[in-house]
Amino acid sequence: MRTKKDKYVPALSYHGLTAFYDTVVRWTSREKIFKQRLLQQANIHSAHRVLDLGCGTATLTIAVKQAVPQATVQGLDGDAKILKIARDKARKAGVEILFDEGMSDKLPYQDKVFDRVVSSLFFHHLTQENKLKTLGEIQRVLMPGGELHIADWGKPHNIIMRVASLPVRLLDGATTADSFDGLLSSYLREAGFVDVRTGECYATMFGTLWLYQAKKPE
Repeated sequence: MRTKKDKYVPALSYHGLTAFYDTVVRWTSREKIFKQRLLQQANIHSAHRVLDLGCGTATLTIAVKQAVPQATVQGLDGDAKILKIARDKARKAGVEILFDEGMSDKLPYQDKVFDRVVSSLFFHHLTQENKLKTLGEIQRVLMPGGELHIADWGKPHNIIMRVASLPVRLLDGATTADSFDGLLSSYLREAGFVDVRTGECYATMFGTLWLYQAKKPE
């Protein structure tokens, strides 16, 4: 996401590719498998308030609401075009989700309002500076003891995955470097999260996708 000095990066890096986002992710990233596992990892309860950060077309957001209908679920993205797709998908799915347009490094929410923040294939779009700013904002809006659960590209776990990750590195640019170097866990600790864990990994057409989890101190 952008700050005053950063260019906004849309899904698939170019606005013209937004319409193809769902198809590309579905067929190249083992989306159904890793998002189901991310939901299990997040352990969302009916009383929870959940934010899907960088929600994109809302595939994960809708899955959260369908899995735990009593939870309050919100999605945030900085791309008005992709949010229109998200709202249309939620309406067709028959679920009530509030979608907000905003930037991850300046979340439009009060302090300590969410029990869970989830995010999928978003953090690699951020510069190192904005990754840390975003994690600080997540800390702010989480309740004490609240949890952050992330699925994103990470360090390739073998040479085949290193080669497979080259298109993402080329398409998404320099912001992916620290992600593919496996630095997200260290950023989580630097931002003040505790119980930081790197979970399961998945071999995909575009590299290794990792699950991460962390907790805001009580």
